[in-house]
Amino acid sequence: MAKEVNLVEQMQSMTIDLNSKVLIEKAERDGVETMYKRKLGYNVQCGFGLKGVCCRNCGMGPCRISAKTPRGLCGADEHTIVARNYARMCAGGTAAHSDHARDITHTMALTSKDGGYTIKEPEQLIALAKSWGIETEGKDIYDIAHEVAYEGLMEFGKPFGVSRFLVNAPKKRQEIWKKYGYEPRAIDREIATVMHSTHIGCAADCESIIDIAIRCSMADGWQGSMIGTQFSDIMFGSPKPVRTEANLNVLEENNVNIILHGHEPTLSEMIVLAADLPEMKALAKEVGADGITLSGICCTGNELTMRHGIKIAGDFHQQELAIVTGAVEAMIVDVQCIFPACAEVAKHYHTKFITTSPKAQITGATYMEFHEETAVEDAKTIVREAILNFKNRDKSKVLIPDLKSEGVVGFSEAAIVGQLNNVVNSQIDEMNTVKPLVDALASGVIRGVVGVVGCNNAKTPSNYNHLTVIKELIKNDFLVVCTGCGASVAAKNGLMLKENAKKYAGKGLATVCELVDIPPVLHVGSCVDNSRILNVCTAVANFMDCDVCDLPVAGCAPEWMSEKAIAIGTYVVATGIDTYLGVMPPVGGSSRAVNYLCGGLKEKLGACFHVCEEPIQLAKMIMDDIEAKRPAFEEIYQKNVMNK
Repeated sequence: MAKEVNLVEQMQSMTIDLNSKVLIEKAERDGVETMYKRKLGYNVQCGFGLKGVCCRNCGMGPCRISAKTPRGLCGADEHTIVARNYARMCAGGTAAHSDHARDITHTMALTSKDGGYTIKEPEQLIALAKSWGIETEGKDIYDIAHEVAYEGLMEFGKPFGVSRFLVNAPKKRQEIWKKYGYEPRAIDREIATVMHSTHIGCAADCESIIDIAIRCSMADGWQGSMIGTQFSDIMFGSPKPVRTEANLNVLEENNVNIILHGHEPTLSEMIVLAADLPEMKALAKEVGADGITLSGICCTGNELTMRHGIKIAGDFHQQELAIVTGAVEAMIVDVQCIFPACAEVAKHYHTKFITTSPKAQITGATYMEFHEETAVEDAKTIVREAILNFKNRDKSKVLIPDLKSEGVVGFSEAAIVGQLNNVVNSQIDEMNTVKPLVDALASGVIRGVVGVVGCNNAKTPSNYNHLTVIKELIKNDFLVVCTGCGASVAAKNGLMLKENAKKYAGKGLATVCELVDIPPVLHVGSCVDNSRILNVCTAVANFMDCDVCDLPVAGCAPEWMSEKAIAIGTYVVATGIDTYLGVMPPVGGSSRAVNYLCGGLKEKLGACFHVCEEPIQLAKMIMDDIEAKRPAFEEIYQKNVMNK
């Protein structure tokens, strides 16, 4: 027994989330293996992989760089191998985000007045169409949508030109991208270029390979992700601040519990529609439930909560534990960040683990393919399957933990600007501009703005780095904006409540929160929605007639783990925003790669990467670096804003 308790305690030490600790213990009692138990078998990880010096890009390998074997069989050294591996991570991340955007774009091509997918934001659609040179006068809104969709799809494979969105960036930033060849062309071309360049017998110069990776990542941030976010807003509605709840206690004991997990709102929006139909509610009553509860995990959770106020069940590390509650009738997934292990965990309970995408079929899951062309009917079929499963629930296996938190979520670009308009006494003609935000930053009431984003990583206790960094920042008057699982962490811990600003934030930030009715941590959306952060930074830089690298802003991924996160960090740096990581990327085997990513890029882009695995020190690095930028920023403010 003592040995078992020790094992449980070891697993519980891997997270700071109290609900997760309860369910880790339950999983062990139920004989269920979770990520936390598997982690115990990986205390010693491959040193070659951690440093990025293992190459398996051809059949002669794998080749591993060491003192005895300083070159691979083809002659590639550690610098080439690390850079190639880094570039392929960027390509993988760009492919994932951009394929998400491609599916969203195809969905816009299917919109119709009476169909499952409609246009919720016609004015935003018309504005985008005009910016792309599409005639809108006298046209039906759905004809415009279909033309915009066609032009959006051309961004993936057009033969000439660069991303349409680059023209929105500050002129100085555009000049930098052009000078160094970082302007992304067609999205698919950039991904293919990385894969070609890193094939055996191609690029073997460290810095040039990283430059190719930067251009590919730019196709994520300044092309694919912007399409994904803007098209989703047009079809499903722009997020507006809404109150919600977070953590696994949002599951309801007497309801049919359906968890939506993954990334693409084309599926989840239809599940929301289907679950709200009178026939589905009646069916839930018929099988003995009080009703239907939808909740979300990972970025689907963020997409749903910011548009509908649907509750956030948890983050990346809680997906198995949600099933362990024994109270989930169905976990419905599409793509990205889904543990294959969920299929095995579900076998221990009545839960149906339902996959819906041919891109993410999983052995052991129930496969119910979802088609946008028949979206409503497909969603009804899936929801009906979940409801009928309620009668199979074993009440003796149900344990819903006690803790949950509330939060205000859904701060789109327009919502952020609109709320902060109340920070200063703006004139009427200055409303709906970024001037109030600029004034608040220049006055020092807000010392800076930091995007704390990204995943959970088993290399650190789950949520610990996120929570520690965020708390350090806000108590020192740095406004924090969050996306992805980082946003879930903040919501679960009460940091997205205005009423908690005085408890956690410094005097200046707490005052701003009180004046303009915002929490000290703003929920900006899913990982694709990091493009919103780029848009706000761009708007501020354009207003001040300066470059993004001149602003008192930073990006931080305290617990990053995915290829998408590497692509995000790379395009954020390319935009001129210093980016701070709490987990070392697999590049340590090359001094040239480290020096370029964490120093050399600063000379070209005005920003670079910084790595510190101790979260309090990481937060201090961010704050110190932003404070060092403030005198120059205030000088630009005096010259370009006050003297206008």
